[in-house]
Amino acid sequence: MKKKKIANFIMILVIAAIAVSGIAAALYLRTVGEDGFGSLYQITPIPDNTLTTSGNPVNLCTITIRCDTILDNKNNLKEEKAPYVPTDGEILPVTTVEFTPGETVFDVLNRVCGVADIQIEYGWTPLYDSYYIEGINHLYEFDCGSQSGWMYKVNDWFPNYGCSAYKVENGDSIVWCYTCNGLGEDVGSTWMPEETVK
Repeated sequence: MKKKKIANFIMILVIAAIAVSGIAAALYLRTVGEDGFGSLYQITPIPDNTLTTSGNPVNLCTITIRCDTILDNKNNLKEEKAPYVPTDGEILPVTTVEFTPGETVFDVLNRVCGVADIQIEYGWTPLYDSYYIEGINHLYEFDCGSQSGWMYKVNDWFPNYGCSAYKVENGDSIVWCYTCNGLGEDVGSTWMPEETVK
């Protein structure tokens, strides 16, 4: 009799484990997608999407990182990169960041990626006297076509100089976006001279 009770208890545990794993699998498929996109996408959320260090911040900007264009160009994406592309194309939601005067777009990007545990790789380019962003979240130049790579815009303007040469001002809205076609045309860049845009 005692053995039968133990066997029944074990059976209940097995059924419960199968049910839980089934629910987990369903949630996984819902967030990852059937094509595998997003399966390796993971960041550390920033509380309230706000990154400040002082009690009364004076200089604030916002930053977001997106790769929406890849979702429209899946056929050109290197297969091994699909797991790093979030299913909604948003790597970092709009996040408010405190900065000190003199800091650059590069400084803000590098800091927020460090806090959110987003992979980033960059190199110094002497010709432009600036850092060049090679990859964010394991997505690099040419990963989604011969014209693909990272670009940034501030207040809807794409500067024609490096991110570590652009000093952030209070209220700036920074967007890092991954372009796949037209050297930025698909994310809104028109490559207009600086004086005609400002």
